[in-house]
Amino acid sequence: MPLFFSKFAPLVPRLRRLSTAAATAAGEDPKLSRIADELLALSPAELDDYAALLRHKLRLSLTSSAAAGGASPAGAGDSAAGAEEAAAAVKTAFDVKIEKYEAAAKIKIIKEVRAVTDLGLKEAKELVEKAPVVVRTGLPKEEAEALAAKLKAAGAAVALE
Repeated sequence: MPLFFSKFAPLVPRLRRLSTAAATAAGEDPKLSRIADELLALSPAELDDYAALLRHKLRLSLTSSAAAGGASPAGAGDSAAGAEEAAAAVKTAFDVKIEKYEAAAKIKIIKEVRAVTDLGLKEAKELVEKAPVVVRTGLPKEEAEALAAKLKAAGAAVALE
């Protein structure tokens, strides 16, 4: 179950009751009230999609959470629990990043980059010269490690993110 929904699932029924009561009692902005009601009406899968979209729009990492940033509404006790949840989450997609390379091995690295991407010679050369740069994103662990091994053998310093 995704992190967003698992944290807030027990609160949804209570929030639904509170949103309508608070809106009428406090005379809140009708636009904000409508948005809150629409969010509460979403299914768990839609909530997870919304959370991912919001993180993307705010340019946050997909693994960040409010507890990890120290902005937990419940207090400092939650930050330890949030850190444990983040550590327990298993990473399934990896990015292969060339940190730096030896100048003598530049041609070999460009050939490897061309082999694993659909880039032409000029584009691959420009990509390698921009190091540190991400070569491939969203790879499974096995493929990412294999690509990293190829690039290391060619003479590049590679990091998996």
